[in-house]
Formats: sequence, C-alpha cells, structure tokens
Amino acid sequence: MSTEDTNSQQHAVEQQMRDIAEVPAVEIITTAAVHLMSAAAVKCGLAEGDDADELKDLDEARKLITALAGLVTAGAPELGSQHAAPLRDGLRSLQLAFREASLIPDAPGKGPGEKLTGPVN
Repeated sequence: MSTEDTNSQQHAVEQQMRDIAEVPAVEIITTAAVHLMSAAAVKCGLAEGDDADELKDLDEARKLITALAGLVTAGAPELGSQHAAPLRDGLRSLQLAFREASLIPDAPGKGPGEKLTGPVN
C-alpha cells in the first residue's frame, strides 16, 4: 500500500468522524431503534410479500425485540417524550406481534423485552 493510499484512507476516516460528530444523539438512537424494529418485524413474519413466512424466525425476533426494549428504555429519558413515545408504541406493537406469532405464547411478563417494559397484553 502506498503512502498516498494510506493518506487517502486516513482522510476518509477523518471525514466520516466529522460527519458523525454533526449528527445529534437523538437521531442516532432513533435510527438504531428503527433498524431494530424493521428487522424484528421481518423476523416476526410481518414482512410484505409471499416469502414473509420463510423470513419468520421467532428466536431472532426475540433477541431483536429485547435489544430494542433495552435501547428504548435506556434512551427514553434522553430522547424526551416527543421521540420516545413512537418508539415505545412500535416496541409494544412488536411485542404483541411476537406473542400472536408464537405457537406457545410466553407467560405475561416473560415475552421479549418484558422484563424491561413490564407485561404487554
């Protein structure tokens, strides 16, 4: 690798750091939450299209929903109600969708993320 290539890569990394430094924390947190929500919805079988059942994977959905619950619960005080409320609503919808998709539903309070959010019914 030449010095010119190394300098170019270093400049690119520095530019990315400056770019991300300009993004507000609220935007980064909500973007991460939306990605988790989207992935969990697909894994719960909520994807559009004929292959939605093939994409369904409740074990993976459980992990994603629990991670989302942790992010939303921990981030809510920093986000404020304007940003946190829609994330909580989306989380609750996914928890209910998971319960509905499960052949053997978890006991109340034992579903994905419920130890962080409380029972969902």
